[in-house]
Amino acid sequence: MKASTRVQLSIMMFLEFFIWGGWFVTMGTFLAKSFSATGGQMAMAYETQSIGAIVAPFIIGLIADRYFSAQKILGVLHLLGAGLLYMAGSSDNFDAFYPYILIYMILYMPTLALVNSVAFRQMKDPAKDFALIRVLGTVGWIVAGLVIGFLAWESDNVLQNTFMMAAGAAALLGIFSFTLPDTPPVVDKSEKVTVRDILGLDALGMLKDKKYLVFFIASILICIPLAFYYQHANQYLNELGMEGAAGKMTFGQMSEIAFMLLLPIFLKKYGIKMTLLVGMIAWVVRYLLFAYGDAGENTWMLIFGIILHGICYDFFFVSGQIYTDFKAGEKFKSSAQGLITLATYGLGMLVGFRLAGYITDLNAIAEGGHNWFGIWVLPAGIAGAVFIFFLIAFKNEKIEVKE
Repeated sequence: MKASTRVQLSIMMFLEFFIWGGWFVTMGTFLAKSFSATGGQMAMAYETQSIGAIVAPFIIGLIADRYFSAQKILGVLHLLGAGLLYMAGSSDNFDAFYPYILIYMILYMPTLALVNSVAFRQMKDPAKDFALIRVLGTVGWIVAGLVIGFLAWESDNVLQNTFMMAAGAAALLGIFSFTLPDTPPVVDKSEKVTVRDILGLDALGMLKDKKYLVFFIASILICIPLAFYYQHANQYLNELGMEGAAGKMTFGQMSEIAFMLLLPIFLKKYGIKMTLLVGMIAWVVRYLLFAYGDAGENTWMLIFGIILHGICYDFFFVSGQIYTDFKAGEKFKSSAQGLITLATYGLGMLVGFRLAGYITDLNAIAEGGHNWFGIWVLPAGIAGAVFIFFLIAFKNEKIEVKE
């Protein structure tokens, strides 16, 4: 790969995740402070991610893979997204805000596949090159959080600025996308495509394998407690009075990079079952730390809970993608990854966001704030139940991990 192409792809990944990290983490705090939003309304806002994840395969399968170059669709989607983010940040009530963020996420979620497509098509050896490009996305998410923390937008109650910042970055990426290497369609537009192809349903045959079925069910269930963190962690930290909460939450992405490097070693030494179990138990520990932590002498609990994100995400979700790739075989690799993504980020987190909103409303305090202990012990309990189910039901197997 040419050095100039590597730089282009790195900038693309940086901006792609800078945009998402720039508003998604603090949206719950924004909605609470600006619109006095209920937990149910926050659930509606956050579950737009799941709706986008469900719709994304149709946009990619019916349009991007058949009619237009990926980088051009990427550019158009981000330019439209810039306008939607600006309007969302300019809204003065939740009813005005919600349609903009819903349409935005329906347009944004397909771009996650598009940036991967653009990157993979320029690489002779994706196994070697992709991680070095993709890590810039995590850096982009980290930088977005650090900017929010440094400018004190949370404490100054001006989180609408996060949407303006993300809108500017989206406009920049939209224009920049048209300069990316050409990535033409790979599917003949005359070729028949079915809903089964788009949703990866050909991979459903994998569920006949009892081991994979147990993993598949556990993946959906573990996404229910995962949604509590995405939806309420920043709101929780701000209610406790933690300074620069968004900046401190980037410790999670920093640990994600570190544990990504440790994952192949751990997988090779301890196997897939132990790796997945460590990922699950980390969710239990994280939520218990949040339940008992505070912004005083127990601040270390909150920081440690944030840092556990690397284990929570890498040791379950990334290792799960590796396991899915191993079980799928050559024929169903793409459809299998599409199916597990649809099941987790679509179905699992959709249920999780809605449940998190309901539980948060139940634990609202009349004079303001929430009983956060009551909120965090529930996802800890769910994650613990999934851990026990997986420990008992999943039989270990040896998988090959490519270096």
